Amino acid sequence: MRTLSDPVLAGLRTALTGAPDRPLVLVGNFEVEEHWGASEPGLPHMAMNGSRAIVNHMDELALSLAGAGDYVLLKAAPDPEFLAYLHDLGLAVPTVLTPRAQDPVRTVTQDALADPDLLDTLRGLAAVRAHLWAHGISEDEERLTVGCGLRAAGPTAAVCKRVNSKIYSRLTADRLGIPQPAGMVCRDADEFDAACERAASWLGAGRPVVLKDAYGVSGKGLLVVRDEARLRQVRRLIARRAQRSGNRRLALVMEEWLPKRTDLNYQFTVGRDGSVRYDFVKEALTEGGAHQGHRMPVRLTGAQSDGVREAAHALGGALAADGYFGVVGVDGLITEDDRLYPVLEINARNNMSTYQERLRAMFFDADQTALAKRYPVRLRRRLPFGELRTLLDGLLLVDGSDGGVLINCFATVNAGEPAGRSAAGETFEGRLYAVVVAGSPSRAEALDRELARRLGTLAGSPVTG
Repeated sequence: MRTLSDPVLAGLRTALTGAPDRPLVLVGNFEVEEHWGASEPGLPHMAMNGSRAIVNHMDELALSLAGAGDYVLLKAAPDPEFLAYLHDLGLAVPTVLTPRAQDPVRTVTQDALADPDLLDTLRGLAAVRAHLWAHGISEDEERLTVGCGLRAAGPTAAVCKRVNSKIYSRLTADRLGIPQPAGMVCRDADEFDAACERAASWLGAGRPVVLKDAYGVSGKGLLVVRDEARLRQVRRLIARRAQRSGNRRLALVMEEWLPKRTDLNYQFTVGRDGSVRYDFVKEALTEGGAHQGHRMPVRLTGAQSDGVREAAHALGGALAADGYFGVVGVDGLITEDDRLYPVLEINARNNMSTYQERLRAMFFDADQTALAKRYPVRLRRRLPFGELRTLLDGLLLVDGSDGGVLINCFATVNAGEPAGRSAAGETFEGRLYAVVVAGSPSRAEALDRELARRLGTLAGSPVTG
């Protein structure tokens, strides 16, 4: 096993806990926005239980952010061969804690709260000053810290909810003078009516608009409107809902949908002392507004790079003043005419790129190209990690190689398997999360295609999506 320096984790640990040696209990409660937005009226949407089961098993990504003295709370124990694979790469394997039983549609936090024995174990960690570092803090994570006596590596759930609203993003960027797409916040039906009147002129001129739930995530709660008839339809639906419920409150943002060249994601960290550290910027890969991965490095002009850094420090100062500390990811874009818009939304929580950055710093050189993506798989039965490792022989990153595939989440591969599945030939879908690295963009794309091709053979036919 290689001995690897770990500046990324050391810096995060100090910012989150105030000291470089505090043990962490990591909790990957992905799509915490569903909890923040549960009582916020926005666009109607449904979460599919099959997809939710896969998302909940993304908690395994937290292994990539843990040190040897840390603890990772997971819905289920990882495949032992996957843990051995991470160890072989040179990553220290933390102590894994799991609940006695897990419900596929519950978050890992909810599973933990339902397990008295696990709660007792967590109470024991309070004695060693362990801090609970969640993907994002909702009332569930707050209950876990308070009930177990753990310290939180972040602010209160109320602060987290407030600063993660897209309404907060727009109002903060406006106040700071940071460029963003033209748009309006809609906190009630009256503001939405006014926004529709303004947007009608944009649509008439061929300029689409996008409606965003204040707490939408991964493409959910997002609607692109391209004509006035569709906008009138949405306006009627919202008006009827307000009339039926007697509640005219809303939590929406309406913006001009800009023609983009490049999606950006950048991260900074706000320390407990209010300091702001700029971390990185990457190209975000999206499809229909849904996150698909990242490409590193991203090519920016000097002025664009300076603009991202300036926005990060300005936003970090505002978040610190509003009581937030921790990791912050911000989505921005560069338009087809090369204008930088540094703020589309603020995500004051861990981001997918958070789980990739430590791997990038440890394993990849600055002049290499990396593609961090999710790969769909279709299976006829559960797939052990050892079989996947054999399937990907010759592609996986190994010590001394100049490129290859690094798998950073395996639990999602089998997470979509239906309970009690028995029909012959029936298939189910899952995802593999991996980072492809190579010495050039063309080589990285070739490895990406070959990885997708091999995964497509698992059920006897290629998988798309």
